[in-house]
Order: sequence, then structure tokens, then C-alpha cells
Amino acid sequence: MAFAHPEFLVSTDWLAEHLADDDVRVFETTVFLHNVEGGGRRAESGRSAYETGHIPGAGFLDLQADFSDNDQAYRFMMPSAAAFAEAAGRHGVSDTSKLVLYDRLGSQWAARFWWMFRSMGCHDAVVLDGGLRRWTAEGRAISTDPATYAPASFNPTSDPARFADLAEVRAFIESGTGGGSCLINALGRDQHSGADGGSGYGRAGHIPGATNVPSGELTDPETGLFRPADELAALFEGAGADRAQRVVTYCGGGIAASNDAFILAMLGYANVAVYDASMSEYAADPSLPLVAD
Repeated sequence: MAFAHPEFLVSTDWLAEHLADDDVRVFETTVFLHNVEGGGRRAESGRSAYETGHIPGAGFLDLQADFSDNDQAYRFMMPSAAAFAEAAGRHGVSDTSKLVLYDRLGSQWAARFWWMFRSMGCHDAVVLDGGLRRWTAEGRAISTDPATYAPASFNPTSDPARFADLAEVRAFIESGTGGGSCLINALGRDQHSGADGGSGYGRAGHIPGATNVPSGELTDPETGLFRPADELAALFEGAGADRAQRVVTYCGGGIAASNDAFILAMLGYANVAVYDASMSEYAADPSLPLVAD
């Protein structure tokens, strides 16, 4: 089985061949999450790690500082079209750029940016398969020089259907059968079942009716590459994803969920959305039900 949209992903071989192309823009997107005593997680920009060595010519996109709506109660929320366009243009990205995104932590941060850029009409955004881990494992060059992309004009074409909100999740729960949609949790299996005790978000378990495809299981642990299409298709089909339905993914704050959504898009699912605030919002309201297995 092949991906329906293999063009959403590029290999290190492809990038090495096209790294100097005038229309290619390469960016690292890493964010580190640290557990905090007493529960919760602290986000740290990956900029310092980027500065110690990155793919030659690559810039850095700071998710929290430049590409999130920090006026919202929850972090990593999608910014307005105008704010997004301003940040993208300032970094030298237009809506027609060949945009290559990577991280050093399993590709979910790159997938988050891919999902955001695609939702704003940048249709040539791609993810680097295996990210920096694959690039360095192959002995390819690393640089500490900053990017030199000139500012560009980004003309956004927003697609709000790519994001779900709490109202849609409530409607899913109230429908009992999902109402023609499927809700998939991208968190780990212990978080989904509640075996972790709710350490990350204050309450244990998953949203009623949700199934589970952990983001961390989408890649090969040995290589960091995404698993073959047939294996990934089986994971999502086993979780009840139906191409005729709307599929909504969630996690803690919309990052792992974007990784699931990215693979669903590669597999050819046409109606996919990310619940942006995810468990950060949902678990904070004690009146909303959770299921612990």
C-alpha cells in the first residue's frame, strides 16, 4: 500500500539535492516539554539547540513566541490569519514557498507547523521524514550559521474546518454514536486509559467515545522515520477512522494531535480536524466526563 499523498513528506536525500534551490525554505521547529513537579509540563523553545547545529541554511520557527495566540488561556493555540501571515512573512515564507519543516524529536512539532501552514493555504509545505535525527545519522553537514531568507509576503487563505473546538467535541459526546464523526486521542496509551493517574492534565482518562492512536507509535523507534503506509493505515482503521466521516484528533495541546492528523491526510482522509485546546481545556472543566479503563 502507498500513501495517497506521499508528496506531503520528503526524504533527506531529496532535501540534500534541493537544499540550495531558490524557492526552498527549510526550518527547524523543535519545542522541548519538561515535566513540572506537582503536575503539568513546561514548554521550552528549541532555539538554543538549533543554534548549536542545524541543517545548513535552515531557519528556526518559534511556535510559542511567534506562531501561537498567546492571548488565549491555553498554549499553542492557532493564531489569527493576520498574525500568522505576519510571522510567516517576517521569516521569509510566502504562501507559495516550498516549505520544508523538521524537528529533532520525532516529527510531531514539524507536523504541527505543517498543519498550521496548510490551514492557511501554503500547499507546498512538507515534513522531512526522520527530521534532524535522520539527517545527522547519515553523516550529513551541520551548520551554526543563521538563515538568510529575505522577508516575504504571505497571503493567507484560512480553512477553519481544519480545527475543532469544544462545542464540536460536546456534540460528538452527546450524539452517543459519534454523529458521523470519529474522535481519536493521540496521547500515549497510559494517558488514554487513565493508568497515568491524570498526571499531565489533572484528571485521568479520555473523552467518551474516543479511540487511541498514540503519536509516538507513528514512527519507527530505531530510525525515526514514519512507519510504512499499510501499518499506519491499519492503526487508524483499527481505531475506527472512516474516510466517509469527519475525523477529529486531540491530545494535550494540539501537537501530538497534529501528527495524527498529518498521517491521516497522507493516507487520504479528506475531512480531518485538530481539537486545538484538547485536554488542556477539556480536563480543566470538572463537569465534562472522562472515561478511565
